[in-house]
Amino acid sequence: MQMSEERMTERSNQLKEKIIGLFPCSTIVEQLYLVDTLQHLSVDQHFHEQIDSTLRSTHAGEFNSSSLHEVALRFRILRQQGFWVSPDVFSKFKDEDGAFHVNVTNDPRGLLSLYNAAHLFIHGETELEESISFARRHLESMEGRLEYQLAEQVRRALHLPLPRTLKRVEALHYMSEYKQELMHNSSILEFAKLDFNLLQRLHLKELKALSR
Repeated sequence: MQMSEERMTERSNQLKEKIIGLFPCSTIVEQLYLVDTLQHLSVDQHFHEQIDSTLRSTHAGEFNSSSLHEVALRFRILRQQGFWVSPDVFSKFKDEDGAFHVNVTNDPRGLLSLYNAAHLFIHGETELEESISFARRHLESMEGRLEYQLAEQVRRALHLPLPRTLKRVEALHYMSEYKQELMHNSSILEFAKLDFNLLQRLHLKELKALSR
């Protein structure tokens, strides 16, 4: 068992270095997806320095994406880490009366990202509270027509939005979903599984020690 743990730790360290190397080679959007994946899989604590540097740069720089998913993803990740982002970033997806454009209602991934992001509202941000109701209504109406992985993420979010979930519980769900994505990174997935197994073994040892 000890030798197995040593091999797992060695492999984990190799994968960690490989993942660290992804940060400087990625675009802003790719970096956001990378941070989101690491957080979703509950291994972001291993990359604190890289994530902090990435988000500081992202927060300070221009971001002109026309994708609701990407804009909402940036909003959520930055606010979660304590960076201020104005709700005005969502104005480009609304008309002059403040209503979301019709095409937004046909973008389930964008709506899911908006729904999760808007739950980071602070007192007085009524536009974000209204965004929650808007996104929830449309997600509920399309839930049964979505592909499995996205449908599962929508179902969980409608029950408990992502910013309020227990990280390790979400990670267990997301591991099986992430590997089904066409653009998934096998090194990240392997690292997450090793990290989970190593933590399980550590907890088992602690329990045995307490029972003596």
